[in-house]
Amino acid sequence: MFSSLPSILSSGNRRRTRQSRAIAKCSPTIATPLILAICLLVGGASSQRVAAAERLPNVVVIFIDDMGYEDIGPFGADGIETPNLDAMAQQGRRFTDFVVSSAVCSASRAALITGCYNRRLGISGAFGPGSKVGLNPDEMTIAELCKQKDYATAIYGKWHLGHLKPFLPLQHGFDEYFGLPYSNDMWPYHPDVLHLPMEQRVKRWPHLPLIEGNETINSQVSGEDQAQLTTQYTERAVSFIERNKEKPFFLYVPHSMVHVPLYVSEKFKGRSKRGLFGDVVMEVDWSVGQINAALKKNGIEDDTLVIFTSDNGPWLSYGDHAGVTSLREGKGTMFEGGYRVPTLMKWPGKIPAGTTCDQLASTIDILPTVAHLIGAELPEHKIDGKDITPLMFEAEGQAKSPHEAFYCYYSGGELHAVRNDRWKLHFPHRYRTLAGKPGGTEGLPTNYQQTKIGLELFDLDNDVNETTNVIDQHPEVVAMLKQHAEAARSDLGDKLTKRPPTGARSPGRVDK
Repeated sequence: MFSSLPSILSSGNRRRTRQSRAIAKCSPTIATPLILAICLLVGGASSQRVAAAERLPNVVVIFIDDMGYEDIGPFGADGIETPNLDAMAQQGRRFTDFVVSSAVCSASRAALITGCYNRRLGISGAFGPGSKVGLNPDEMTIAELCKQKDYATAIYGKWHLGHLKPFLPLQHGFDEYFGLPYSNDMWPYHPDVLHLPMEQRVKRWPHLPLIEGNETINSQVSGEDQAQLTTQYTERAVSFIERNKEKPFFLYVPHSMVHVPLYVSEKFKGRSKRGLFGDVVMEVDWSVGQINAALKKNGIEDDTLVIFTSDNGPWLSYGDHAGVTSLREGKGTMFEGGYRVPTLMKWPGKIPAGTTCDQLASTIDILPTVAHLIGAELPEHKIDGKDITPLMFEAEGQAKSPHEAFYCYYSGGELHAVRNDRWKLHFPHRYRTLAGKPGGTEGLPTNYQQTKIGLELFDLDNDVNETTNVIDQHPEVVAMLKQHAEAARSDLGDKLTKRPPTGARSPGRVDK
């Protein structure tokens, strides 16, 4: 079951042998009551150790919304204190080339939860309150995968894979759900409609609901309500851990923050040197600390894999209410600033402490990796993620990325780029940019402008900011990446080259 952890199994076998010998020596026909009692105690303690060794691991995924690459201490944050994430990096491993399938909310979340490129799922962009589509019930989620092994499962936070009942988490393998069905800016206080009277606003953006299970428990979430969300998600996560400490569980905490509009509880208001955005990051860090403390308090820290990552890069047009990155561009693009996200993994005794992995890995790899760790069967349909346990467990610098190529973002059905562990080839496409202008202030965005990139090659090992086109110097690399792009187009299509998505599946739909 833990094929990547042979020492655990061999240790368990040795314990079984010692236990058998102890029981054999304690035959009731010859043992005195005192000796028998001692032998039973030895056998019982050994049984407990075997049970601990054989326990399936808990999995906790903490998913942040719109976090910039350098918004937390382990990735160089300036002016924001993140002691709990700093500790998590010291106890585990940083992943510095960890990417998402798409730099937009619904598409990115669909890829994480299913192990597939979002294009394969027929999901792109971000679902709104009027959407009649969602995650197809035929797709297998991480929660459903874990149900094969009788895991308890819960999600506390932003779902954004369909707000209608057939698409909500309880229909996709989760036992418990509490949170927002989509982004927290999809409400009548969106900057685009603030100039309109309320009766006109709600036609564009209806009131924001808060859902528990399958039922709306608050039909008009207010700003005061949003300020409590991070705390409420965290309290429920801690309660879930305490209630399920005796059995394996999958806990998914997709925070509504740091997506705009920003809200923070009183306990963190004004705490950061980076203003409200920094306060919000500090509260998210507090949440991570509470979850890790609950694991330790309940004696299951060593049995739990904790993953911290983000759905995409910062929403740069929001300026001082957005995250920061030194990488090129941000959310909504597949330049490195849009789809490369800060990622930490911790599992005491399994993941080497204080280490870094610079190999290409992705959120689509989490599902197949969990399947490997718990001995679950992958879905019969095709997925795109790879098992990355070697990147997690082997000594720093020893394992290599399992991805021969990674398909970077379909927008409007067009393949924008393809890469491997070192090289990235952009195909001609339009993208949004601030072109050096500052973003907005106080929660109001600056307008993007549209520009275009041609066929350009970047050496990510030496130019992670994608500043220098080296296409003329490496024709063999261009030819190789073009072959991978053709494989992508044959499978997932490409509107630009008029290729149909023969390997893509349909999202779920509701006619109403």
